[in-house]
Amino acid sequence: MAKKKDTSPQELLSTFTRSVLEQETFPKSVYKFCKENNIAESDFYANYASIESLKQAVWMAFYTNTHELLKKDPNFVSLSRKDRLLTFFYTFFEVLLLNRSYVLFVQSVEENKMNKLGQLKQLRTAVKGFATELIEEGNEQKSRFTQNPVQLFSEATWAQLLLLLNYWLNDSSKGFEKTDALIEKSVTVAFEVFDNTRLDAFVDLGKFLWKESTAAHN
Repeated sequence: MAKKKDTSPQELLSTFTRSVLEQETFPKSVYKFCKENNIAESDFYANYASIESLKQAVWMAFYTNTHELLKKDPNFVSLSRKDRLLTFFYTFFEVLLLNRSYVLFVQSVEENKMNKLGQLKQLRTAVKGFATELIEEGNEQKSRFTQNPVQLFSEATWAQLLLLLNYWLNDSSKGFEKTDALIEKSVTVAFEVFDNTRLDAFVDLGKFLWKESTAAHN
């Protein structure tokens, strides 16, 4: 008897990303994807509702892999909130690096920004959830009148990730060291705002972005 084909959610994601890169296009339908990869449609629908949901699941898998790596670090939970956010961003982009070809492909074919953001829907919810935990923890140390609005700051963290993602996609520095520098500076700024301290970090980040913007156009 022939061995039953693995159609677990993880294997479907792997097959999907591999197929996309080899075909250099997204499948036009579930039917076509399943036929080309010898997958029963019933097995596909047991895990995903559509090709669009599969696209979202790819990005969510990047977050899940990041989260699993963080959980394996026994020191992570004892880090400061700032260092936990730094570690999250660094780890997330390490995971993305392993899948850079796919991310670059998505960037190249999705001309409509809303289409790209649609793929990030699940990721956005997860990242905002992670940020919410950090914000609420910080608010516990503040008086009721100085607490930061959770919705606003969690949305700002998501916007921060999008900024970093866009920068990383165009970063040609060795080992993506400029992205690492931007991560550190942007997280420093975020916590300068959150903790209501000095504005030195804003100036530092502004100088960095101005320098990189000028270099990119020369």
